[in-house]
Amino acid sequence: MKKHYFFKVLLLMIPFSAFLLMSNSGGKTGAYSGSPGDGNNCTACHGPSAASESNIMITTNIPSTGYAFNTQYDVTITNSAGGSRNGFQVTAEKDSDNSNVGTFSIINGSNDTKTVNGNSHITHTSSGNGQSSWSFKWTSPLSEEGKITFYGASVSGNGKEGSSGDQVFTGKSTSTSSLGISEARRLHFEMFPNPASENLTIQLPSGSKNASVVFYDYIGRTALTQKVSQTNNQINVQKLSSGVYIIKVLADGKIGTQKFVKK
Repeated sequence: MKKHYFFKVLLLMIPFSAFLLMSNSGGKTGAYSGSPGDGNNCTACHGPSAASESNIMITTNIPSTGYAFNTQYDVTITNSAGGSRNGFQVTAEKDSDNSNVGTFSIINGSNDTKTVNGNSHITHTSSGNGQSSWSFKWTSPLSEEGKITFYGASVSGNGKEGSSGDQVFTGKSTSTSSLGISEARRLHFEMFPNPASENLTIQLPSGSKNASVVFYDYIGRTALTQKVSQTNNQINVQKLSSGVYIIKVLADGKIGTQKFVKK
């Protein structure tokens, strides 16, 4: 009886194991980039340990002068270990506190990558696990976040069932600072009340007669745009959903940003 019982359990485990392998072959949700903030990497499912910064290269087209705010850049991660079935996960974190920064998106027409965790991470799909290099987009934050670093973990697999023989590697990009806004181009404005539920007043500096005000939500989408002036400086925010927004005010070739909370 014990032998028959063991045999039945083994038969039940076969499709379950196959399901796990198939689900991971299409990329995994959760935080597994190997970054300081994530803490985890692909060894959760593949192999006992990860080789740090070996066979992994993460490159971007961000200029050496730094990234501009709310700008999309190209990012590529390459695993040179030579596996026949490979995968990856990448995120970007602030150097100061290892919180996620910016958002990821796929290249138009591409089916080898997908975003996870609210676009804070990007990973491979089942269509992309036969390659060793993946490219995608990263949109920088709306305002100053300091230096950032891209982190990635990648599996080099042998294509066989199970994780035996798979290798995991982690790597990171060079640290990149923001381009920032020079003091000469910085617009100093006041806004009140903050938080607000109905009307928000934008007080422009004395010299600025008119300005454009843009509200961005937490993933960088434009939520509201309005013109203001010294005499007509109230914005009705009732239609905005509750949450945190970045307000960008543009006037006379200058830019100012602040965080706004809609109650």
